[in-house]
Amino acid sequence: MFKKILIPTDGSPLSSQAANAGITFARSIGAEVVALYVTQPFAATIGFDGMAAAYAITDESYEQAAAEQAGKYLDAVMHRAETAGVKSTRVSVSNFNVADGIVQAAGDNGCDLIFIGSHGRSGLSRLLLGSVTAKVLSLAHTGVLVYRVKEDK
Repeated sequence: MFKKILIPTDGSPLSSQAANAGITFARSIGAEVVALYVTQPFAATIGFDGMAAAYAITDESYEQAAAEQAGKYLDAVMHRAETAGVKSTRVSVSNFNVADGIVQAAGDNGCDLIFIGSHGRSGLSRLLLGSVTAKVLSLAHTGVLVYRVKEDK
């Protein structure tokens, strides 16, 4: 049914939990995975309380740090896929809107499913924090499987 599954990660423990479940799912149906990390462009950081100016971050140092962070998070997903015997590739993209980056990466990489975690927030916390998963659901042109992650309490 599904042959290529996009698994976005942000490196958080909950995202890692969803990535592990996505890899297990891919193995069970014989699909390959595309591990994805979406960075936001340097210009996006300038709008948040002048962060770049306050910390004297340059465009080059930001890009280097973002690439290193992406590599670290994608390495973890790739290692899990290799351990599970699942064919995998890694992709890092930059987009002002993370959900747009995910949907575009799915199309660009020929994925027929996006496997994404959800914290399951509701009410005010969802309104204030937003939901990348909800935005992906509204934008996607392909199947989306939402995995409800379990938070340790």
